[in-house]
Amino acid sequence: MKILSVQAAQDSILKRDNAVFFADAPLTAAQAAAATAIYGKPLTPDEGVRHILKDVRQRGDAAIKHWTQTFDQVPLDALEVPPAELQAALNRIAPDLRQALETAAERIRAFHARQPLPNWTTTELGGTVGQRVTPIARVGVYVPAGTAPLPSTVLMCAIPARVAGVQHVTAVTPPSKDGTVSDVILAAAAIAGVDQLYRIGGAQAIAGLTFGTETIQPVHKIVGPGNLWVTLAKRQVYGIVGIDGLYGPTETAVVADETSNPDWVAADLLAQAEHDVLSSAILFTPSKTLAIKVQAEVARQTALLSRAEIIKQSLANQGGIVLTGDMAEACALASAYAAEHTCIATENPEQYIDLIPNAGGLFVGEHSFEVLGDYVAGPSHTMPTNATARFASPLNTADFVKISSIIQLDPTTAAELASVAAKIAQAEGLDGHASAALKRATP
Repeated sequence: MKILSVQAAQDSILKRDNAVFFADAPLTAAQAAAATAIYGKPLTPDEGVRHILKDVRQRGDAAIKHWTQTFDQVPLDALEVPPAELQAALNRIAPDLRQALETAAERIRAFHARQPLPNWTTTELGGTVGQRVTPIARVGVYVPAGTAPLPSTVLMCAIPARVAGVQHVTAVTPPSKDGTVSDVILAAAAIAGVDQLYRIGGAQAIAGLTFGTETIQPVHKIVGPGNLWVTLAKRQVYGIVGIDGLYGPTETAVVADETSNPDWVAADLLAQAEHDVLSSAILFTPSKTLAIKVQAEVARQTALLSRAEIIKQSLANQGGIVLTGDMAEACALASAYAAEHTCIATENPEQYIDLIPNAGGLFVGEHSFEVLGDYVAGPSHTMPTNATARFASPLNTADFVKISSIIQLDPTTAAELASVAAKIAQAEGLDGHASAALKRATP
């Protein structure tokens, strides 16, 4: 793991390429050949996703089966996992694993149950105005399963939906090579109260949730992380359905000083680097001594882990240790990077919280390590990536409701406001608006 100056880091690992937003860049010859073999013509990823969405919209289940066979090499007879299989899987898994999933589920429910979703009205503005909060009726949850099954994502997405009052939760997840879905994902779906689960992934799964098919009922909003094709598909269907966000590879920033435990810091960085070769794990510290110790620990611990090759690629391309002038600069750089997870691994971490306003999740202190956030701390682990923490929030109950404004003015207030509205309407050149207002100008 390389140690970089601030300038070197800003010129390399701290740069954001926003690749998902420019996925129609010119193809290389190899990419064009691969795309032609799949689509019959050299489509960019964005164009390929558009092609898949259109095909599923037109051909339904047949298109989903075709693209699942194409990308996953899995022939599917039935798309849905029978609901009874979810409970059966819950009964099959090891008792200690079941207990762990149920403990995590309870903490996730308890946390999200405390997020306020208030209906309110006031008469202070004349008559009654206010808001009504209504749960979204149907939600789809995408559960990645590319390099490993992720039952935690089932819990972290479906449980907040249930807490918010969503009536129907549908989950989709890519099948394994034999066409099955991991028992641990099925068990998590049973615990989370998922109504239906389909063994499909990729852009074709997003299309099925959006448009519906002979088998799949369409949903009103799609949540959950996924690969490039899933993210591009979510972006393209937004407006037909709602989405929670556009997620890139996972990322962690650790802010540490000379008091931090290098063994723990290294372990926290590696826990994120092992997700994917595109994951990023970055340490910001003013302590050269700590930097050197962490560098050595990363090398030592990597050799002991089963996903060492993934970790090495991740750290070589997106990871690093940024040596800062002081802790204030470390915090400023971490906030500018706006990571999905930002960990303050210092002796007195509270003093730095306000110096890092941009973070998907803020993990305060070495005992509040990010892995707990992945599984059991309580808040959803579906968090903004790719610097969107500057304006976006972690998945929460507000993502599963919609607000209707309530306007019920009394005649006197309406008459008083009518001339004000008419004046603005006339300035906009909308005579019909002005006329409708002026007709109520006298109570």
